[in-house]
Amino acid sequence: MPPASIPSPSQAVWHLGFIPIRAYALCFVVAILFAIWLSERRWQARGGEKGTIGDIAVPGVLFGLVGARVYHVMTDWQTYFGPRAIKEPYQALFIWEGGLSIWGAVALGGVGVWWACRRRGLSLSAVADTVAPGLAFGQAIARWGNWFNQELYGSPTTLPWGLEIDPAHGGEPGVLYHPTFLYESLWTTALGFALLLVGRRSALEHGRLFALYVAGYTLGRFWIEGLRIDPVGGVDHAVTLLGLRINQWTSIVLFLGALAYLWMTRTKTTEPSADRASSPS
Repeated sequence: MPPASIPSPSQAVWHLGFIPIRAYALCFVVAILFAIWLSERRWQARGGEKGTIGDIAVPGVLFGLVGARVYHVMTDWQTYFGPRAIKEPYQALFIWEGGLSIWGAVALGGVGVWWACRRRGLSLSAVADTVAPGLAFGQAIARWGNWFNQELYGSPTTLPWGLEIDPAHGGEPGVLYHPTFLYESLWTTALGFALLLVGRRSALEHGRLFALYVAGYTLGRFWIEGLRIDPVGGVDHAVTLLGLRINQWTSIVLFLGALAYLWMTRTKTTEPSADRASSPS
């Protein structure tokens, strides 16, 4: 065993009687609760009604979980369907085994939040700006679920912080791998603090703080994704286009979209104080 490395957990499931406690699911629960807690504090600090974010989060989380799983299954469908499938089709529903995509979570989760905001007469952009730092910190926490599942690791490395992967999860004895889960966790933690700082010092409203979150996340995700060796779109290989993985292209598109939004809204002024009391941003 290498003398300097990051070990992988010996187990990812504990049992409380007959009830399995899965580390992957636990990481996501903690991530969601922390994001809601922080966003609720930010909303109230801007004059919003207590409990609003918690109410909005319910459809957002439910829609987000569905979207996260659907995107994963769509981009890795051969794992569950077809002659080369290594899992049964019904296992596409087993979210505790891993496979929740941030792209699908934000996309469909956003639909749930939009619906909740529409029902309550709230500004979607105000809510988006409020929850942006919480989303970043939540992602930082949730990524540790990949560590427990020994999945989504990077290519072999000789760096002292290389990650050990058991042979049962595709690792080779004596070989260390880039801990991409850790890279993304550190990146999104730094992004979360940066968003808090920018939000305090600048009047980034009308969805611009959320756009900055998207730009910051996709910038880091692009290079981290390039280190990964797990398949996306196939069982034994990752589908690429012009040498880039699917999620790298997604990062490019969303990064450019976020920059375009920031540019198009650059002349928008701060919302009137009367509006901010009911729809804080």
